[in-house]
Amino acid sequence: MTAGEKPVAPDLDDQLNQAYDRWTTAAAGVLAKSARVTPAELPDTPEAMLSTDTRDGVAVRPLYTRRDETAEVGAPGSFPFIRGADPARDVTQGWRVTERFGDDDVDAASVNESILDAAANGTSGLWLSVAADDLAAALQGVYLDLMPVTLDAGADGLAAARAFLATLDAAPDAPETAPTTAATTHSLGLSPYTAQFSGRPTVAAADAAALAAQVPAGVRTFRVDGTDFAQAGASNAQELGLLVAAAVAHVRDAVDAGLDTASALEQITFAVSVDDDQFAGIAKLRALRTVWARVSDVLGARESGAAITHAVTDLSMFTQRDPWVNMLRSTIAAFGAGVGGADQVTVHTFDAAIPLDARTSRTSFTRRIARNTQLLLLEESNLGRVLDPAGGSWYVESLTSDLAAAAWDVFTAIEKQGGYLAALESGAISDQVEEALAAREKAVAHRKAPITGVSEFPNLGEPTLAAGSADSGDVPTATPRLARVARHFEALRDRADTESTRPSVLLLPLGSVAEHNGRTTFVANLLAAGGIDAVNPGPLSPDTVGAAVAANPASIAVLCGTKARYADEGPAAADAARAAGVERVLLAGPEREWPADSGIDGSLRVGIDAVAVLTELLDSLTTAREGA
Repeated sequence: MTAGEKPVAPDLDDQLNQAYDRWTTAAAGVLAKSARVTPAELPDTPEAMLSTDTRDGVAVRPLYTRRDETAEVGAPGSFPFIRGADPARDVTQGWRVTERFGDDDVDAASVNESILDAAANGTSGLWLSVAADDLAAALQGVYLDLMPVTLDAGADGLAAARAFLATLDAAPDAPETAPTTAATTHSLGLSPYTAQFSGRPTVAAADAAALAAQVPAGVRTFRVDGTDFAQAGASNAQELGLLVAAAVAHVRDAVDAGLDTASALEQITFAVSVDDDQFAGIAKLRALRTVWARVSDVLGARESGAAITHAVTDLSMFTQRDPWVNMLRSTIAAFGAGVGGADQVTVHTFDAAIPLDARTSRTSFTRRIARNTQLLLLEESNLGRVLDPAGGSWYVESLTSDLAAAAWDVFTAIEKQGGYLAALESGAISDQVEEALAAREKAVAHRKAPITGVSEFPNLGEPTLAAGSADSGDVPTATPRLARVARHFEALRDRADTESTRPSVLLLPLGSVAEHNGRTTFVANLLAAGGIDAVNPGPLSPDTVGAAVAANPASIAVLCGTKARYADEGPAAADAARAAGVERVLLAGPEREWPADSGIDGSLRVGIDAVAVLTELLDSLTTAREGA
């Protein structure tokens, strides 16, 4: 460089690549140090080693940078609608806080009283499970031009739809009229194709399509329900792909019934499940709008491709045990739904997974908590003030794109099989959902997908449920295929709770508390997940094991200590336990830490199939008690 010349700034891409290379080198050094190898000996790149895959095979990388930046995707309310269907949403109100009514009220007057009370306390949308003859009375005093209504009448859906349309027609005109928006669109709630998968009572699809040709502006006929798939165990991409496939089938039916393509597209609303993975919830709603806009574009009616969405907290994530944790799950789910741009959000009550006759909290209390979960997000956290607040995030945009691509693959695979109905009748849809469910249950059983209050940190002292497991019709809004994530662990808890005395296992801690505390805590937590009590007599040596067993008779004991302690005292402690009457001696930790070829009858360690192990332990403890 000659005197007076200015240094040339490197290209921005070069700067980004250089910064990423520096991060890669630093991360490789940390990973190599923890693995006690050199960076060159690492099995893969730091990015690959630190990435995790979702259930759909979408890689979540450890670092997103400006290198992942994508082009602007348009404004809310314009194609491709990724940022929302409504360009004029009231940012002071945000999404509609939609509450469900009719499941636990005895008559129309009670439903109406509950609705008006909720409306005075923040509810701004209604989801009704009310008989056709009761609809007019249930909606007495409700401003239907301001509060969107979604129906859920099952096999009586057509009668309820006609009753609602009559009620809407008879409603007095508002003093000031305003155009219908995504926020005030009513849904007749008919979902024959998704209900056909889950087994919910429904109406004939042809009858629903005929009705779609008659409804007035501001009302949509179909509410294509993704919760039918999610509750059965479908992954996010599967739910979206199957949801879109069912919606396309309804669009075809509506066109056959006399509607043009644009009008048929505008007869669809979507229900989407959201769970306690907040970023997945955000991306899921954005991905649905992406895929539906693509469908409308292919069909030649791109301006009619704005997906109106109703996000519902996923019943499959709700637990019966320690149900208070469901409040936290719901808060995260509602956050994801709101930030993801849902037009309506329904938060189930925290005891929603418990049958009505087994609930111990007042309905007014649980409803208020569910409603206020959203109101706090809207009015104190101000989440509704900005449309698509996560838009532009490198991570969210990448996750949206990847999830949309995965959902599109599911949808196009269904189309190649002849469409939704053909795939449903062939069993292909059930097969892929059951495969996803099996993979999810494997992760849960091995505690790779922990459930707070159930598989992790269970409370054996909580009251026993008055009713058994609730996986179907005794839970309002649940489908017959509901497969709750926690149900296998909770079935073990139910079984243990029915015993005359709680099943227990004796811990044999070796060495000081500092040596064994980690493993005694792990084992106690694991056993409690199956309803088994862990009796901890405190630090022991081989000489005191016999006395501990005599004071706490047990058929099964677990040695807890360090590898070094096992080498010094393990075999002697195991022999002492057997001499005192213990039938089975297990090891806390991997079996490779045991110094002898024999002397233990298995191990309790990270990564085991906890459901299978706990089931076998309960079987053994029951047999031992009956024999005694």
